[in-house]
Amino acid sequence: MTDKAPAQFNYPFAFFRQRAIRDYRGFIFHLCLFLCAFTFTYFFGSYSFFFPVLLIIFIILYLQFKSVATTGLVFSGIAVAWAGGFIMIWLYAQPWFLDMNVFGMSLREMFQVHSINLSVAIWVGFLALFGIATDDGVVVATYLKDSFAKHRPDNIPDIRKATLEAGKRRIRPCLMTTATTILALLPVLTSTGRGSDIMVPMAIPSFGGMAIEVITMLVVPVLYCSVQEWKLKAAVADEKAEAKEAASG
Repeated sequence: MTDKAPAQFNYPFAFFRQRAIRDYRGFIFHLCLFLCAFTFTYFFGSYSFFFPVLLIIFIILYLQFKSVATTGLVFSGIAVAWAGGFIMIWLYAQPWFLDMNVFGMSLREMFQVHSINLSVAIWVGFLALFGIATDDGVVVATYLKDSFAKHRPDNIPDIRKATLEAGKRRIRPCLMTTATTILALLPVLTSTGRGSDIMVPMAIPSFGGMAIEVITMLVVPVLYCSVQEWKLKAAVADEKAEAKEAASG
């Protein structure tokens, strides 16, 4: 026997060091993003932190998918959640909203339904909503990306079939994520103790946004399918143009 290993084998002992370097670089990257957001807020006002926060969310999504198109599709869930949050704020200002009694208890009194002003607590609730509003989109888009990379559909019917299959398989996880978030917000919406005057306005946009955000699990597959069909049509058009040029030449 020989003490030397064959040439095709190696022993990488630097795994933990490489992992530590990667984690350190990730920490520095997120720290820089946080400092940029803090600086932007300090110099341009308390409500301007929306822009760096949205930028940070977009960058994180891009690091996950490595595609601007897919990131934009998932990022569209924030717009849907934004609309849902403002719809819930509008509903709270309507005199007919939850104007009913259940077991002799008024729902308007239970959920403290009244007009809500746009305060810092509301905007903090929107920020929390933005962070969780992309969950369903990430779940669906990740499965779609893996499914298309595995099967590589080369025609429009196969693309639509793969999209429908992925949508059916991801509906249950998306519904579970949304349902648990909504149920967790119900005790906050009905709270009356100390600090409820701040926590309730924070929970209102999050509740409304997550209730409407369920649409994302339908919007993202449709948009993803449209993008894939467009790419396929563009590739076919390029092949026909190249074949025509080769034939004429």
